[in-house]
Amino acid sequence: MIDEQPSTRAASGSATLLIALSACGFGTIPIFVTLATRSGTPLVEVLVGRYGLAALLLGAIAWFSGTRRLQRDGLRILIVVGSLQALIAYTSLIALQYISAGTLSFLFYTYPAWVAIIARVRHSEPFTRPRLIALALSLIGVAVMVGSPSSSALHPYGVLLALGSAMIYAAYVPLLGELQRGLTPPTTAAYMAIGAAAVFLLVKVLTASPDDGVFAFHLNPVSLRSVLGLAIISTTAAFMLFLRGLSVLGPVRTAIVSTIEPFCTALLGVWFLGQPMTQSMLVGGVFIASAVVLLQLRSETRAEPV
Repeated sequence: MIDEQPSTRAASGSATLLIALSACGFGTIPIFVTLATRSGTPLVEVLVGRYGLAALLLGAIAWFSGTRRLQRDGLRILIVVGSLQALIAYTSLIALQYISAGTLSFLFYTYPAWVAIIARVRHSEPFTRPRLIALALSLIGVAVMVGSPSSSALHPYGVLLALGSAMIYAAYVPLLGELQRGLTPPTTAAYMAIGAAAVFLLVKVLTASPDDGVFAFHLNPVSLRSVLGLAIISTTAAFMLFLRGLSVLGPVRTAIVSTIEPFCTALLGVWFLGQPMTQSMLVGGVFIASAVVLLQLRSETRAEPV
């Protein structure tokens, strides 16, 4: 019993680092997508390339790690989680037609609150004071960073789509935590990528121009490098890191730590897209970092009583 708390805290610290790294990996998505679409490659083709290449990489990793046959739980992840991945991406993209990217980010990153509410309703994880304080700090940080929705005109349809995307993601995180039990992170991630790739490939088939053909891809050197980045960094590495951290931290703490993603995206935007560094970005990043530090200092195990 003497060694239990330090070992638990060390595992929690490692898992927190994994989730933070995965959030930075996911934060590269807007950068790579922007570079690819600016170069002339349609978004659907970028997404097919992203998930298709990631499925090959993750499938190879899963194969060499010992998973060499189809599994029932894996098929559920392929169908359910893969479809949810595509749905989240689709609703977010449609919402951008009605509201600004900053407003979308603010509304989408309310999902940690929805994750906490879902966990409390299901009695799977308790509300604790450190978690509530960390949740408040992370939401304030996101609000400061991307701006309040009141700063731009709000279209009701865009708001509904953005909140719908956040709620779907909030349900997606604990569902993924449950479905991945018994599977290795590479296997789980491979099934997720295959499912998402299948959905976007179907979209491409249904929307293909007769002149281009169903399997025509408009790739150039810039978009090809971007798709490779999406497949390797934003999907293969990010998925495996996220799944490993989720299995230790649980949905609520994982969701709170993941709010560093917009800060990582903002920094990458400064470096790669020449976007300005603002004071609100730095202040928001401090709030989010404070939430992550608080969770780590008051690390809790999932089995801890209220």
